[in-house]
Amino acid sequence: MHRPTVLEAAAIGGLGAAPSASAAATESGSRQSLRGRRRPHYVSASDGTKLFVQDWGSGRSIVLLSPWTLNSDIWGTHIAALTARGFRCVAPDRRGHGRSEVPTGGYDLDTLADDVASAIEQLDLQQVILVAYSMGASEAVKYLERHGSSRISRLVLCAPGTPFLLKTEDNPDGIPPAAAEAQVKAIAHDFPKWIADNEAPFFTPDTITETRSWIKSMMMSVPLPIVLATLIAPDLRSAVGKINLPTLIVQGDNDASNPLPITGAKTARLIANCRLVVVEGAPHALVLTHRERFLSELLGFIGS
Repeated sequence: MHRPTVLEAAAIGGLGAAPSASAAATESGSRQSLRGRRRPHYVSASDGTKLFVQDWGSGRSIVLLSPWTLNSDIWGTHIAALTARGFRCVAPDRRGHGRSEVPTGGYDLDTLADDVASAIEQLDLQQVILVAYSMGASEAVKYLERHGSSRISRLVLCAPGTPFLLKTEDNPDGIPPAAAEAQVKAIAHDFPKWIADNEAPFFTPDTITETRSWIKSMMMSVPLPIVLATLIAPDLRSAVGKINLPTLIVQGDNDASNPLPITGAKTARLIANCRLVVVEGAPHALVLTHRERFLSELLGFIGS
């Protein structure tokens, strides 16, 4: 686990809230949304799949994309904080996750990026601040490549796995394919055991048992074929290099899943207008372990 793999990059990558925080966000957001129009709980993907969407607050839109095997509930405390500051927060559940429908196909990155587009377009969101965590960063980059940035004003990537994690001749410091394949086999053989074996580096020692259990339960709620189908992102170096939005990358220097030198640092060098913030001592789960710092950097970037 301490040696990062492409699989470890997102496993508990989106740690954002304890269950009670999600409920708090629901209560806070519901009071605001009642004053506005009735909002749909679902949007339709291009293949007809119903995608669940959390939509709270009013004001400038922030779209929050979740990590591998986790759903929009991880953003609970962030939604509570951001709606209190006058933002509208939209957080979709990826197909096959959370309250979205579970089709038998469509788990390639192109389709997942198109699902993001379906949510943004059907809710008619404009000037979006797109916030994407771990695997969500790959979806955000692919969304921009396929759909452009006409609806997006700023991009925030947290602990991204971009631009490319696998080792190749032109990416010599990446993860050896054999190591990635070994992780695939371990997950396919016993996913709960793999989660237990790889838990520690994602959390800080003081992360409470309830939060750990909640995250692991969320991961194991995803059907295994979907877990495996969404495991490894393709090479996104070219797509990252085409991004022309103001971009913020926030990542910890103790990220054992997506090591800073081969992910966030490389991604930042490929984007012309990008600021990289390195959070000292933060693990991959920094949105939980360093929540206030993450929100501070996000709000500062939005206001800049």
